Amino acid sequence: MDHVVRLDSRQEAALQAVADKFVALQKGDVMKALKEMIVLNGHLQDQLDAIPAQRRAAR
Repeated sequence: MDHVVRLDSRQEAALQAVADKFVALQKGDVMKALKEMIVLNGHLQDQLDAIPAQRRAAR
């Protein structure tokens, strides 16, 4: 992990609410929700990694 993110109590509560909803979408299966989130984050990271390459290509 590159860095530690610190959350205040309001941010923690908001994150918990989103996490609860995401687990509910996976019918309460926490492990399935975790795996799905890892896959989604991987896709987002790929898109972020592609942005600098697109900018270099546009020059």
